[in-house]
Amino acid sequence: MPDQPPSDRFKADMPQIPGVSSLGTPSPPRDSSLKLGIGLLLVLVVVFLGARWALHPRHTEPRVADQPQIEVPTPAPDPSTLLPHATDASPGVANIEEMAKPWSSKQFFIRNELSGGNTPGVLIRLPMGSASQASGYWAFSVNAPYGNCRLEYITDLAKLKTDYDFQAAKHPMVGNPCSRTLFDPLKMVSLPGGNIFARGGIVQGSDLRPPFGIELRVRGKEIEAIRSE
Repeated sequence: MPDQPPSDRFKADMPQIPGVSSLGTPSPPRDSSLKLGIGLLLVLVVVFLGARWALHPRHTEPRVADQPQIEVPTPAPDPSTLLPHATDASPGVANIEEMAKPWSSKQFFIRNELSGGNTPGVLIRLPMGSASQASGYWAFSVNAPYGNCRLEYITDLAKLKTDYDFQAAKHPMVGNPCSRTLFDPLKMVSLPGGNIFARGGIVQGSDLRPPFGIELRVRGKEIEAIRSE
């Protein structure tokens, strides 16, 4: 073995410390460099995605213009539904208090059992007879006996003179506007075919008979329509 210099012969080898180079400068561990690289990569990915999201056009829903509120008108109630409807089970159409004044009137309907329809009628308080008896009232169908005309109860004496040219009017009457026939509620006439009398004698016009009558009955304070002629 060759001889070594004295200085080298007595120099001991320095122990190697992990992470420290032989030159005395510590070197960074490989694991730290790897983690640092991964962290920088994640930051770049997050920045890239954030920039892309910020620059991406956003879809906005179109604003719907406020629609004007349209009010649907409520149809007016049918006047016929507000009138009394006389049936076999419930024949009442008025009470004697509301019909106390002579010539007062009230409209109603009566069920026709044969046809199944409702016949419009008018109840009149006559200026005679007792309010507690059926003879103090008269009810008739507004459907004219012949044709499609509707009879009218006329309390305006001036109308009897102008529309019907009846100058002798002294009290309300029933008129047929189609034929201008007038019927007097105070007059009774006999009908052809026997001893049958009907109220509403013809005082003017060409109609063949008085209006169809409606039979009445007074029970307590209630006036009932029983059946139509």
